Amino acid sequence: MKLSRIAIGAAIAASVAALTFAAPPMGGDSPAGVARPAPEFQNIDTWLNSPPLKLEDLRGQVVLVDFWTYTCINCLNHLPHVKEWHEKYKDKGLTVVGVHTPEFAFEKSTKNVKDAIQRLQIKHAVAQDNSYGTWKAFNNQYWPAVYLIDKQGRIVYSHLGEGSYGTTEKKIQALLAEPSNATAANAPSGPK
Repeated sequence: MKLSRIAIGAAIAASVAALTFAAPPMGGDSPAGVARPAPEFQNIDTWLNSPPLKLEDLRGQVVLVDFWTYTCINCLNHLPHVKEWHEKYKDKGLTVVGVHTPEFAFEKSTKNVKDAIQRLQIKHAVAQDNSYGTWKAFNNQYWPAVYLIDKQGRIVYSHLGEGSYGTTEKKIQALLAEPSNATAANAPSGPK
């Protein structure tokens, strides 16, 4: 009897450990020197609310890439924050791109995505990524997932899932406050 309880306890401990190590990483700031170049948007089927965008053309701006799908409850809970950041910072140098990557076949329909954009009152650019080209390029595995790209085109922050909205907004503000390469190159080098 005592051996059974020990075996059950060991099995529970092993299960908890396995689930802990299998949990998705929470994202956050990339350590200094670890920021990676942001991949270009790839294999986008349709651009909605915007002409086609290229990250290369957005250098000098901060870009928030939000992987979502319109039937994901976590994405729907997260969406008001993304919409708020778009409205609040679009005139201050932030470009928000929602990358709609379908989980189910019916979510591949452009009409369904357009209807969702209208119903959800999304104003920022939406890239329809039916073939998962951009999803794979970012090595993404989660809905929702936010990636912040600095003015030099590097992914410097990510958050997977819901939450950390205050932390994400503070990172947006910090990135917007940084000089772009062009601005930094023209800035005075110090007292003369």
